[in-house]
Amino acid sequence: MLLRVVRLLVCGVLGGVVLAAAALPVAIAGGGAAKAGGDTWESLPTQLATPRAAQTSYVYANDGKTLITAFYDENRRDVALDEIAPVMAQAVVAAEDARFYQHHGVDIRGVARAFVSNSRGGAQQGASTLTMQYVRNVLKNDPGLTPQQHVDALSDTPARKVREMRYAQAIEKKFSKAEILRRYLNIAYFGAGAYGIASAAQTYFGKSPADLTLPEAAMLAGLLQSPDIDNPLTGDRTAAMNRREYTLASMAKMHTISAQDAAAAATADLHLTELRPPNDCTGVPQEHNDWGFFCDYFREWWNERPEFGTTPAERDERLRTGGYTIVTSLDPNVQSAAMSQSLGVYGYGNARSLPLAVVTPGSGRILAMAVNRHYSLAPGRENTVNQLIAGGAGVEGYQAGSTFKMFTMLAALDGGLPLNTHFNAPARLTTIWPGSASASCGGHWCPANDTPSWMDGDRTMWNGFGRSVNTYFVWLEQRIGARRAVDMAQRLGIKFRGQLDQSLAANADKWGSFTLGVAQTTPLDLANAYAAVAAGGLYCAPLPVLSIKDPDGVSLDAGSPECRQVVDPDVAAAATDAARCPVGRGSAYGKCDGGTAENVSGILGGRPVAGKTGSSENNATETFAGFTPQVAAAGIAVNADNPNDYVGGGVSSAVNQAVALTMVAALRGQPAQAFPAPSRARALGT
Repeated sequence: MLLRVVRLLVCGVLGGVVLAAAALPVAIAGGGAAKAGGDTWESLPTQLATPRAAQTSYVYANDGKTLITAFYDENRRDVALDEIAPVMAQAVVAAEDARFYQHHGVDIRGVARAFVSNSRGGAQQGASTLTMQYVRNVLKNDPGLTPQQHVDALSDTPARKVREMRYAQAIEKKFSKAEILRRYLNIAYFGAGAYGIASAAQTYFGKSPADLTLPEAAMLAGLLQSPDIDNPLTGDRTAAMNRREYTLASMAKMHTISAQDAAAAATADLHLTELRPPNDCTGVPQEHNDWGFFCDYFREWWNERPEFGTTPAERDERLRTGGYTIVTSLDPNVQSAAMSQSLGVYGYGNARSLPLAVVTPGSGRILAMAVNRHYSLAPGRENTVNQLIAGGAGVEGYQAGSTFKMFTMLAALDGGLPLNTHFNAPARLTTIWPGSASASCGGHWCPANDTPSWMDGDRTMWNGFGRSVNTYFVWLEQRIGARRAVDMAQRLGIKFRGQLDQSLAANADKWGSFTLGVAQTTPLDLANAYAAVAAGGLYCAPLPVLSIKDPDGVSLDAGSPECRQVVDPDVAAAATDAARCPVGRGSAYGKCDGGTAENVSGILGGRPVAGKTGSSENNATETFAGFTPQVAAAGIAVNADNPNDYVGGGVSSAVNQAVALTMVAALRGQPAQAFPAPSRARALGT
């Protein structure tokens, strides 16, 4: 009987006396399935039982505090009731539902009052309780609804009003008033793009909801009735102040605050901030615009993770609506050093660039990604959103020259050849592979050494790698088979993004020039491949995060390293021993006798370090990859837009220094660690 009376009153509230009789059958039809006791919790729609309101995902640097950016469609972040100032909850109750603690979801007295006012031709009043408003907010924010269902959830009809009442009664039986209030505060819209009290407090006042004052809380509560029209940032400031005064008067009437407190708060100045969180990678802080390239890589990494959806579109939606807290691996200090070093070689506006990446061995976590570009869609050479550091989306990479000799050496060691494998390297070597033009000797490809007087002669893997002897490594690749070198590179994470490289890799036995670094790669792939060597042959997929937590604080496995042993540890130790020769460090067996970047050891203060330089044909690019047990880094000097603009060999020393100094920054505060020595059999063959 009670519900039938409520339905009748609702019709009057919605339509006035004249329309009440006509609306009554509709209202009864809308709730005809309900009995006097109302709906049960179990019969509620799923979206009410388990609401799925969109929440903002926040992305932080590795300290867990420095905000990189956020991702959201609706700026909302759920918080617990004890994280909200009590005065805020009191203000909302006073502004929207003064009898909240007396009714059970439907305020019969309020419905009757609205009915009388509307029937007398006075100001049209509604009768929605906070619980009913919560129901409406959940239904309209359900991402699973069709556009028409969203419209229906807001339609001003008796059927909708009765449905809200039924659901509100069921919710009141399930939850405490405190829990209902918490849910309402987290889903309500406060204008200026702020959904929920946490976003509202941040947007309007730049603070957490726990720190809201009485004047601030009253203003926010007053916005709920007309958040877009009345808000003081983008709407009517006078109306916002009037609503604040109304809320304060209601609070005083309820004896929540004194009349004196209400009067003082009504005249208090408001210091509005209009502080909205950044959104997407183009929203990174302007003073840290270089973080955008790391953010871009993180977003692409996320969109490839099956844990977040079956398609990239689904995963992107989860990022923008899932309310995750993501602590990335980006180290702002290392990033700052990498950026400074990249700009030290080529400044903003230069057509050439030095993309540079820093990775942690044993985890694959990325510490920095830098290049002399602003991450921006603005016009101008200095602006781009192309992924110059990690590749993808049309960026295939750059030739890294002799750094690829590492893969041939690893393959040879893996195949049983020791570091002490001798070969009398000639100035030019005639190979088994067909050649053309200037690199042809009788129809066979015949590569040459860059500096014959320094490179030719009896060589081993130690001094062949240290002096970067082309003919030694081409001979070594020919001996073991080019396919093994190509396969080794792929085991260490080198990706072939271009069609030509993919075709050559598919016929790897014929790819004799592979060891000279003619394939395109990226600084990130190269740094991570060398990191696997530093980690004793343990390859870890590049990882841009430390942890990911859902809105409930539950950690997800997606933030964990994905590693696998791809090279025998003794093989990796042997390759590392030879890789100490280029950078001026003696090997464990004392076999180094010259290197192409001997100043690197001094830059790192004499701590154990290994690495390799690389120059592509005609010095089109210049590369350096270096590593210690704790960090690996790589940089490639290149004109990414014009492969015919050769950077020249003169920039080589600057590239070596830039990468080395970035490693110094990454190692600051960490003790020096020694590399393990390879076994005698792996080194000397005895």
